[in-house]
Amino acid sequence: MENTVFIHTYKGASTAGDIFVWQKPVDTNSFSLKISELLIKAAKTTAVIGTILLFISFAPSIWHATKTQGVAFASKIFAKTEANEVNGLMNTVSNIGYQPRFDASLPLENTIRISSIGVNSEIQESTLEYYEKALKKGIWRVSDFGTPYTRNKPTIMAAHRFGYLAWNNIFRRENSFFNLPKLKEGDIVEIIWRQRKYVYEVYATEEAEEISDYSADLILYTCETLSSPIRIYKYARLLEI
Repeated sequence: MENTVFIHTYKGASTAGDIFVWQKPVDTNSFSLKISELLIKAAKTTAVIGTILLFISFAPSIWHATKTQGVAFASKIFAKTEANEVNGLMNTVSNIGYQPRFDASLPLENTIRISSIGVNSEIQESTLEYYEKALKKGIWRVSDFGTPYTRNKPTIMAAHRFGYLAWNNIFRRENSFFNLPKLKEGDIVEIIWRQRKYVYEVYATEEAEEISDYSADLILYTCETLSSPIRIYKYARLLEI
């Protein structure tokens, strides 16, 4: 009998008669309860999906925040540098005499810009012993190597790819090498160094455990993945413009 409709007719003054329809009243409390249950389930489902998406987005940062990459990121690579120097594999740059003009309108901070992948970061300075502090702030110029101005050795810039929990997406894009794999041969890298703009062109890419071409004017590198010993290297030449 639930929700049964009763129709009652009676004859009055009109010939057509009047029709009254009666329906069992709806239990509004029960209906509201069902709606509430559905909303709660939907909210829980949304929360679970959101948590999964957040975990996927920040898992690399969480992993990196709980584990040190000290030796894995830099020390193993540059420990081989002395042997390379002894073997004559580190070549000096032939065009060391060239210097871009001084421009007082350029920023005082030494900066690296790679427009093709969205990098625009102040260059961090630190010794190898404390390089991790520099990497937390952004892109590190590897100490004991060359600078854009004094090019007796290649200038080497290193940065984390995935970074830290404290980094937001904008900071990660501009101040890390998250998009370094997208940098192609022929792309331009600009370095503002002591208010001179040095322009480099990428000529080679390499995925390996160590640097193989020390004749480059500029070497950029980052991790391939969090756990792999493979690094992504980009080699570039200074353009005299």
